[in-house]
Amino acid sequence: MGMSGGGGRKRRGGGFSEINVTPLVDVMLVLLVVFMVTAPLLTAGLRVELPNVAAEEAPTKDTKLVVTVTKEEKILFGEDDATADIEGVLASNARVQKEKELYIRADKNARYGAVARVVAAARSAGVEGLNLLVEPEIEPEGDPKAGGAARPGGAAP
Repeated sequence: MGMSGGGGRKRRGGGFSEINVTPLVDVMLVLLVVFMVTAPLLTAGLRVELPNVAAEEAPTKDTKLVVTVTKEEKILFGEDDATADIEGVLASNARVQKEKELYIRADKNARYGAVARVVAAARSAGVEGLNLLVEPEIEPEGDPKAGGAARPGGAAP
């Protein structure tokens, strides 16, 4: 009564003669499916908080070339409401076509889609210079960077 302990396979040199790759392939396919399912979910739930901008006030050439986006998603070109057809308004405006420069002033609570629509309309109208206008941060009066020194009791110099 002898026991054979090799399952019918003969070993040479103490190692297996074949490698079973089926479990490796199974694990890799499961990982691939997991990453394919979770990758879109990771980007959809991202919350982006933009930093405050400390910028100097840039002079605008003319207020007629300013596009304003309100938080209610109204788009104003100068003083005129252009929400319905900003693409056509920018494409047909002679000054925009001549100067190829536009200033965009958007409310900080405006939706990104409304601002992106204005940028896309400007690009399709041939605008090469897009400028985003921001409100400059106001320095406190006692801040040395603002040029004013704090005076006790609010006394004038």
